[in-house]
Amino acid sequence: MSLASFFLGRSFNYHDKKRDLGQTTPEDIERVDNIRYGADRKYQKLDVYRPKDKKGRKLPVIVSVHGGAWVYGTKEVYQYYCMSLAQQGFAVVNFSYRLAPKHKYPAALVDINSVFNWIIANANTYDLDTNNLFAVGDSAGAHLLAVYACILTNEDYRKTYDFSPAPEVTLNAIALNCGKYVIDQHFEEDSNLEKLARDIFPGGGTPEELAHATPAHFVTEKFPPTYLMTAQGDFLKKQAPFMKERFEEHGVDYVYKIYGDEKNPLAHVFHCDMRLKEAGICNERECGFFRKYLVPPKK
Repeated sequence: MSLASFFLGRSFNYHDKKRDLGQTTPEDIERVDNIRYGADRKYQKLDVYRPKDKKGRKLPVIVSVHGGAWVYGTKEVYQYYCMSLAQQGFAVVNFSYRLAPKHKYPAALVDINSVFNWIIANANTYDLDTNNLFAVGDSAGAHLLAVYACILTNEDYRKTYDFSPAPEVTLNAIALNCGKYVIDQHFEEDSNLEKLARDIFPGGGTPEELAHATPAHFVTEKFPPTYLMTAQGDFLKKQAPFMKERFEEHGVDYVYKIYGDEKNPLAHVFHCDMRLKEAGICNERECGFFRKYLVPPKK
């Protein structure tokens, strides 16, 4: 592991623990933890959160793809954020995935695909409505989610990967939060990208690898409707317009929102801090966006 990856992970861990200090499971949420979705005992585990008052009802599903610069993060870091989404009437699947540098790209995408395939296979056990699949991702998780959405909706791109989504996997809509969408060019906010790329990619981040992992290149008109969010204080703020341009070019339905102002700029992935009023507003709006794309249950 490079020093850049090590210190990023340590910094993220410090801030995440500080952010979630004192948080507890809400009384109105039921949770099933540490369900295995793969052979890796450390990483390939997921939690399912549901509102208690919806017991026995099939619910629309939100899958959360966590951030962490591709080298850090677990489902535990996202549990309180994800349970707040469940409080809005969704079943939320919160999972860990294999991290670089031990597990190179596209291992995380393989895991995302395995989670969606697990949802299809276990829908009846956990009362999951597979006709209403949604997903959220932030930072590196937004990058991974955007790539996975391209795999689902761009047949030529899908053929460049060695795994296949289940035929039933269709994303009704997604939310991309404070993400990284163009990684084959260097911008001023990407001071650690070159060092991270050596840890993330099998070839150390060749131009071909970076271009292939840049989701903005592979958006088509079939890309799912998207709530595209950043913040005034987000160090990746310049990335969201790249996806916005591609959405407009291909006629993808989207909402583009920049949160914060000069007095209160809001930071990168502010929406994960359950103590912030603005986080609640953002997350409620994203769930409202998802509701626009709910498919009525089959009779």
